[in-house]
Amino acid sequence: MGVWERSPVNKRLHFHGLFFIPEGTLPGSMVTCKDYSFNTHKRQLNVQNEYFNMRFGRNDFQEIYTQDEKIQMLNYIVKYMEKSCEKIVYSKGLPQFFISDILDEDVACRIGIEDRKLLLFDDFKCIDEGEVIGNVSPETISKMRKAN
Repeated sequence: MGVWERSPVNKRLHFHGLFFIPEGTLPGSMVTCKDYSFNTHKRQLNVQNEYFNMRFGRNDFQEIYTQDEKIQMLNYIVKYMEKSCEKIVYSKGLPQFFISDILDEDVACRIGIEDRKLLLFDDFKCIDEGEVIGNVSPETISKMRKAN
């Protein structure tokens, strides 16, 4: 998932994203690059992918190892979403709206105006009128009631 943003000064469109990339499926080589941060006024190291560099320009990859790091990255994405009033972009053609009750342990954080929206972990349980239908997946979603 991710969110688009335009930089405030030159309006350059860029994407902040959180991706699941199975081992061995990312095209191109990962390289560590040195550059200068105009925000911190210091030299920095970042990990870039040569495939994306050639096609889209500068990129920055960071592996996520723990649940805490996952939550930090989700909060990072949400910060940009709230800042620009953008919507989250999802992949794999999942339907945008289906009806489900939610368990507290499936909530990553609250977001939006007055924290009225919930950001869920990507393996949350789908529940219809008290019955657990299954963890979210295309098959489970096909069994859920829909709304738009």
